[in-house]
Amino acid sequence: MARTRLLTEFGMGTSLRRQDYTEAAARAVRDALWHNSINLAELFGFEKADMLIDLDIAVQAPEEVDVEVLRAIFPYGQVRVQVARGGLDIPRAVGKPTVIANACISVSFDMEAKA
Repeated sequence: MARTRLLTEFGMGTSLRRQDYTEAAARAVRDALWHNSINLAELFGFEKADMLIDLDIAVQAPEEVDVEVLRAIFPYGQVRVQVARGGLDIPRAVGKPTVIANACISVSFDMEAKA
């Protein structure tokens, strides 16, 4: 397979008071997705279902992220989710810390499929 990455987008999301790592990650994904409206599939003659989507999420507690919730955000494509330690937990004077998640979305296609 000649997997070729054509797009990379970044996003950031937060959970201000609930320390919800999944929600912060979901907000980071939406932030990245809603920054663009690029019709890559059509541009290269592919179906949207042919999109190979790599989602990388970074939070301080990767084990707390429900990857199925993140995968469900994408309306099409073949989504691979990887969660790693990163992001930030910002202590607050009272209550749980504010969680900051970072997201990187990369979109690729199998270019040999169109050759």
